[in-house]
Amino acid sequence: MAKEKDQNTKDNKNLLICFLWNFSAELKLILMALLVLCTLATLLPFIPSSFSISASELRFCISRISASDAVNSTSLAVVNNPGLENGVTKRPLTEQAVVNNGDIKLPVVVNNGDTKRPFTGNAVLDNGDVNQKSVFNNGVTKRSFTGYGWAAYNFVLMSAYRGGVNTFAVIGLSSKPLHVYAHPSYRCEWVPLNQSENRVLTDGNKILTDWGYGRVYTTVVVNCTFPATVNPKNPGGTLLLHATTGDADRNVTDSIPVLTETPNAVDFDRYDTDRRREKYDYLYCGSSLYGNLSPQRVREWIAYHARFFGERSHFVLHDAGGVQEEVLEVLRPWIELGRVTLHDIRDQERFDGYYHNQFMVVNDCLHRYRFDAKWIFFFDVDEFIFIPPNNTISSVMKTLGEYSQFTIEQMPMSSQLCFSGDGPARTYRKWGFEKLAYRDVKKVPRRDRKYAVQPRNVFATGVHMSQNLQGKTYHGAGRLIRYFHYHGSISQRREPCRHLFNGTRIMFDNSPYVLDTTMRDIGLAVKTFEIRTIGDRLLKTRQ
Repeated sequence: MAKEKDQNTKDNKNLLICFLWNFSAELKLILMALLVLCTLATLLPFIPSSFSISASELRFCISRISASDAVNSTSLAVVNNPGLENGVTKRPLTEQAVVNNGDIKLPVVVNNGDTKRPFTGNAVLDNGDVNQKSVFNNGVTKRSFTGYGWAAYNFVLMSAYRGGVNTFAVIGLSSKPLHVYAHPSYRCEWVPLNQSENRVLTDGNKILTDWGYGRVYTTVVVNCTFPATVNPKNPGGTLLLHATTGDADRNVTDSIPVLTETPNAVDFDRYDTDRRREKYDYLYCGSSLYGNLSPQRVREWIAYHARFFGERSHFVLHDAGGVQEEVLEVLRPWIELGRVTLHDIRDQERFDGYYHNQFMVVNDCLHRYRFDAKWIFFFDVDEFIFIPPNNTISSVMKTLGEYSQFTIEQMPMSSQLCFSGDGPARTYRKWGFEKLAYRDVKKVPRRDRKYAVQPRNVFATGVHMSQNLQGKTYHGAGRLIRYFHYHGSISQRREPCRHLFNGTRIMFDNSPYVLDTTMRDIGLAVKTFEIRTIGDRLLKTRQ
């Protein structure tokens, strides 16, 4: 038994010696690699810190290797050009090559792998080497630049309306830098459908209603007034707007068909002042509605003003992304009654203008309903018009009838301070304008005003007043009509009361406030009016 164990041990040793002998070269290589790694690990702390390879340098090296491989693997784009001393490979800036007289004009890739990207097909290298063909006798290097796409449009059309027997209004946007640094102009041309009749041309009068507010685009209202009645026999025709950029070196004109009248479509009695028959006494033109609007605040606003202005009134709202499904549910009963018209203007977001292009929107509303209303009001959906007791909206408008425009004084209200005179539980169940009862009485030089106009006398309008009208403007109507402003409350999807107070005079954030129950006292009458008009379908409206 002992002899067998000795024999096995001897066999195992022979097997190990045989294995090491067969793989001696590999083992030497592994031992040598381990020795080198250990040596580097020992010497690494003594190497200067400036000797390093950053991640960005490593990526650059890899990208050069990749670019070189791509060049070597592509034979189609190689062009023999005697104008370049070194062999070049041209690659397109985009996926498509631009062919010019049979030569493929592409960015230059030199032998060392560097990609040179000239503005055009001229072989102008980054290191300053210039193809001799682009150098003139006087030593001047000619460089050229090619534009692609659009920085901003010459004119973006929203609408055009007839404003009388011989006048039209065209509403749209235009590049603001164009109006700042160039001299764009407009001409209007009437093209009759009956080709035997002569075309009529006239200069357009441009009105920049948001000057100082515009961004990439500014609002432009072009007034086209012809010397005589246009389309007098009603055969129809098309109004063209010729928009000229007015560039110093490149004067481009775009001819835009802005309005087409079919035969017998024009009712000329509509423009006769002696036969005025407006559909509405009062019409509201709203600015762009955007953001996350509160359905409950919108409900309160529309119910209040539908009662305030009466049955011969109408509300035009513009959805710039703020009329979500819950807000639409609040408006739907009033739309079904014919009291509200909602315009979807979300497409205007493509064109960067001031506050979702509200200047363009209100001007479109003005000219669209110019002959449908005696008065048009301009204010926001967090503002509530108020007339003191013993007066009515009709009596006030009669008093102000000699003016083409009057402004409305602001009463600034807190959007977070609530009066808790009825106890917290009952306070939270009240409508926003009932419980937000503290008015800011801090003295300031001037507060923003809103306004109303007789639209037949107005050529273009703004947000706080019109500066383009005929007739008088009245700024002293504060004793007759005011508006309560709950700034920002419309965009808060939560309970507005952040602080409850009982006092008649308080200080909050270093601003003085006084208790003003004017709107609070009207709340019950507004709620009753809503129930009688549209029923109880909005009782479960959420904040």
